[in-house]
Amino acid sequence: MKTSWRSASLVACAVSVLALTTACGQESGTSASSQNVGATAQAGGIAGVGSGIGGVGTGTGASASASATDAAGAGAGAGAQGATAGELAISTNAELGNILTDSKGMTLYRFDADTAEPPKSNCDGDCATTWPPVSADDVSAGDGIDKSLLGEVTRSDGTKQLTVDGWPVYHYAKDANPGDITGQGVGNKWFVLAPDGKKAKAESASAGLSVRNDPNLGKIVVDKNGMTVYRFVKDKAWPKPVSNCNDACRDKWPIVDPVDFSQTKGIQEKGYMNFTRSDGDKQQTINCFPIYTFSGDKSPGDINGQGVGGTWYAVAPNGDLVGAPKQ
Repeated sequence: MKTSWRSASLVACAVSVLALTTACGQESGTSASSQNVGATAQAGGIAGVGSGIGGVGTGTGASASASATDAAGAGAGAGAQGATAGELAISTNAELGNILTDSKGMTLYRFDADTAEPPKSNCDGDCATTWPPVSADDVSAGDGIDKSLLGEVTRSDGTKQLTVDGWPVYHYAKDANPGDITGQGVGNKWFVLAPDGKKAKAESASAGLSVRNDPNLGKIVVDKNGMTVYRFVKDKAWPKPVSNCNDACRDKWPIVDPVDFSQTKGIQEKGYMNFTRSDGDKQQTINCFPIYTFSGDKSPGDINGQGVGGTWYAVAPNGDLVGAPKQ
């Protein structure tokens, strides 16, 4: 249910990332997206002051909470709590495609712990210092933005916060410059807003496998849907690829089907091949190691499979395990 616009004043307050070098196998690999609600945006924009951090959440299998020390230096370009957004705009990001920004070009975010129906913000206190809520005052829809998606929600302190398609909208205190997306994926709960209020995600339909810069793990491989790709430490790459994940294991960890190398971006070519599994199906490898996705990942950016059982880890572009303990 989308809320209607109402004028409201808001007191602004300061706030604030084992490569296998030998050849493997005998099979050849595959070469294999305006209505003013008030006056124009305040001149203060989104200048802010760095302060403590809290409430960012932690993703399964990976620690993602920011520290207060990190926040202390984030003030230069950080959004002030309650800052207005002015005329919303659509910007193009090389990693995420079309994203929603304020009139200054600063990226806008949504929080998975919030709700859209009915709209409710669950980011208060220290969380709202790190993720300053965007005021519902003085906001308008720029070119390409559906003004009917814009609304407001009353926060616990009585102030009005902007919503897009019901989702409360925030800045991120550590974004220093227009176009920064350093809040993307933080805690596996914070995501850049697309113009329609959904989570922005990589436009990788043409790339069967590509590379994503995860805020917790660094550069990791994702499939065409943006889902994290994993390796199983019990698999083998030499003298030819062997998968030791079958039956119920395979149900939980779906194999990655062969992807022509021309349909990849940022992946190492050496050792990039597919092989025939013991069950007769073909599976893709990176650097000769079989690769999988995880049934427990529900949305692009999820890394719920990371470290499961001490045997499953995300994959680096060169096929290395990411974040695995050194043997």
